Amino acid sequence: MRGLSRRAALLLTLAAAVPARAAEPVDLLLVLAADVSRSIDNEKFQLQRGGYAAAVANPRVLEAIAAGPHGSIAICFIEWSGLFSQKVVIDWMKIDGEKAAQEFGDRLLESPRSFADRTSISSGIEFATAQFAKSSFSAPRRTIDISGDGTNNAGRDVTAARDETIAQGITINGLAILSDHPMPWNPAHTNPPGGLVKYYHDNVIGGPGAFVLVAEDFKSFGQALINKLVAEIAQHRPGGNLSLARNAD
Repeated sequence: MRGLSRRAALLLTLAAAVPARAAEPVDLLLVLAADVSRSIDNEKFQLQRGGYAAAVANPRVLEAIAAGPHGSIAICFIEWSGLFSQKVVIDWMKIDGEKAAQEFGDRLLESPRSFADRTSISSGIEFATAQFAKSSFSAPRRTIDISGDGTNNAGRDVTAARDETIAQGITINGLAILSDHPMPWNPAHTNPPGGLVKYYHDNVIGGPGAFVLVAEDFKSFGQALINKLVAEIAQHRPGGNLSLARNAD
């Protein structure tokens, strides 16, 4: 027994002597957080998935990535819906060119849909925030990119989740997807007073340089996402509706 104790002590000493592997530096840690709640039917879901896959591999996005000091970013793709419905679809992955972007898109398109539950933006933000601590990459900027077509209707208050996240130096940007067919049993969910873009502006986004963009419908989602990714990667505001951009408090 004493021999085993000495051996265990020796192993612990050797383990402590091995330096921890340094995190690989990239220019941006980006969590793409996609709403897959039940207001998003299968057709909308396919347009959204295809939009993400195409946007990451878009030449404008790749050019913005290449222009950074490290010429790379790291992406984690999650899907979220109800209070307990969040899943990592693609764990942290370095995007440093066309090959990696294509691999990301292929893996995303091959993955099954995770949920079709209620809409807990607050739980989505909390889950996305937790992923940064699990990354093997390091970056001077951390951003959560939330896309969705409705208001928070499950879980805790979304502004509380937002405020806790931005207090950690994390930026939350939004892509509000407008619905041409409001939910008949709850039209205010996808079309709240003042509109969904204003709702995202007031309740969801925050942090340094935070902004919200609009996709007029799911068919235009991909192009709106390209504009958003370029702005996030290049760390500048997108053109267009800048009156809805929110500065850090």
